[in-house]
Amino acid sequence: MMMLIYLSLPVILYIVGIISFILNRKHLLSMLLILEYIVICLFFMICIYLLYMNYEIYFSMVFLSFSVCEGALGLSILVSLIRTHGNDYFQSFNIL
Repeated sequence: MMMLIYLSLPVILYIVGIISFILNRKHLLSMLLILEYIVICLFFMICIYLLYMNYEIYFSMVFLSFSVCEGALGLSILVSLIRTHGNDYFQSFNIL
């Protein structure tokens, strides 16, 4: 029963992040920030689950290292798009 109480907050935060990601599709930078918010919510959920089941927390460190790599990759894509197109609006990008 306590597991459901502890996991309800990160699940609600995750759903709010998904909804804001769906509704906010105008700028690439805001989408990247919302993706990082979702990753932090998932990290919070993993930590609560691992602490509740009395497992080691080493998996959370692997998850954090992958999320840092994902964030750096997203920022590099953002910088290259701003250098080529001049802004981060999705409406100004060409499909080709």
